[in-house]
Amino acid sequence: MHLRRRSLLTAPLLVPAYARAQAQGVELSVQYSIPELFRGLMEDVAAAFMRANPGIRISFRAPEQGYEEILQRNLRDAITRTLPDVAFHGLNRQRTLAERDIPVDLGPLMRQDPQIAAQGYSESLLSLGQVGGKQTGIGFSLSTPILYYNADLVRRAGGDPDKLPTSWQEVAALARAIHGSAENVTGMFFDWTITGNWSWQGLVFSHGGTMMNADETRVAFGEEPGRRGMRALRMLVDEGRMPDIRPATMFSDMFAGRMGISMQSTAQLGRYNREIGGRFRLVCGRYPLSAPNARLPAGGNVGMIFTRDAQKQAAAWQFVKFATGPIGATMMVKHTGYMPATTIPAQREDMLAPFYRENPNHMVTFRQQDVITGWYAFPGQNALKITDVINDHLQSVVAKRAEPDAALEVMARDVTGLLPRQRS
Repeated sequence: MHLRRRSLLTAPLLVPAYARAQAQGVELSVQYSIPELFRGLMEDVAAAFMRANPGIRISFRAPEQGYEEILQRNLRDAITRTLPDVAFHGLNRQRTLAERDIPVDLGPLMRQDPQIAAQGYSESLLSLGQVGGKQTGIGFSLSTPILYYNADLVRRAGGDPDKLPTSWQEVAALARAIHGSAENVTGMFFDWTITGNWSWQGLVFSHGGTMMNADETRVAFGEEPGRRGMRALRMLVDEGRMPDIRPATMFSDMFAGRMGISMQSTAQLGRYNREIGGRFRLVCGRYPLSAPNARLPAGGNVGMIFTRDAQKQAAAWQFVKFATGPIGATMMVKHTGYMPATTIPAQREDMLAPFYRENPNHMVTFRQQDVITGWYAFPGQNALKITDVINDHLQSVVAKRAEPDAALEVMARDVTGLLPRQRS
C-alpha cells in the first residue's frame, strides 16, 4: 500500500510540492553515521544546499558510530514512527530496510525530474542502490578495498614503491621484510573488522567466491574460494607478522610512520592524507586479485528518503540529489577517498579534474571499477547477528585460537543456522 501511494507522485504534483516547500519553509531531519569521516562533510554539504535552497532547512540528528548502529536506530524508529526524513545507510544494509518497506522508491522521482540527466549518474554505480527492482538509494560515497604503503619503509626493506605487490604472498613477504626493519616498526595490518563483513567479502570475492549460492538456499563462502581467503588472512599473520591489534592502533602506527602496509577502504584516504601530512610518502596499490573471476565488494553508503509527506518528500529529493550530484560529490571526494555515483566532477576542470591529476592515489579505486560488485546483504531478521558471528570467527583465526579451515567450517554452520528457513 505504501509503494502504491508513493508511486502516485507524478511530475505535475512533484513540482508544486517542492515550490510549496520553498515558499512555506520545510525542515528536513537527516541522519548519517561514522562521524569521524562524515561530520565535517555533511555540515558543509548541508550549508551549501541551504544557501541554494533558502526555503529548506537541514537539521541533523546525532550521528551513529557505524552502519550497524544507524540501522538498529532506524529500525527502532520505524516501530515508533520517528524515522528521519533522509538517512544515509551502508550499501549492504539496504536490503534489511527494503524488506520492511521503509525507504521510498526513488525511481519515480528520478523519472519525473527533468534535470536528472544533468546529474551524470553512472548506471553501473546506480545499480548498487537497487534492491528488488527498486531504486532504494543513490550512492553518496562509494569505495573499494585498497592497500596503503609507507613508501619510505617499503624502500628501506628492499621493495619498490613504484612496483607494488600483486598477490597476498608478495604482500606477506614485503611485510615480513619491513617488520622490525627499525625500532617499533610493524610490517602490516589487514583490517578484517570493517563494518558488515566487508573485508571478509573482499577475501572471498577476490578468490572467485560468493557469500551464498545463486538462489540463496545455501552458504557458499565455506567452499574453496573461502578456504583460500581464510588461509590468506592467516598467512598475513604467520608470514607477514601481522599483529592482533585493533584498528585504532593500526591507524596510530600507520600515521606515525611505524607501519609499512595497511589494508583499508578508500574511504579513509582523505584521513590518511591529513594525518600523515608530509611525514612520509604514501602510495596506494590495488587489492590483490586471486582468481580469473575475481570481484571486489563496493563499500560506502547511499542517500535514502523515508518521509511519506509529499511536501517533505519533494524537498528531500532535492537534498539527496544535491548531495549525490556534481556539487555534493566534489565536496565528498575532497573530504574523503570515496568515489561518487556521478561521472561529471572528474570531467570538469572547475570540479575534480585537477584534483585527480594532482592526487594519483585517489585514482586507484577507479581502476578497480572493472571488478566491482555489490556489498552482499544476508537475508532475514538475523542479518546483523550474522555480521557479529563472522567477525568472531575471523578474530579466532587472527588470534591463532583456531586453524583457518576449522574456523571456516564452524562459521558456515553457524551462519546457516541464522538464515531464514527454506519453505518446502
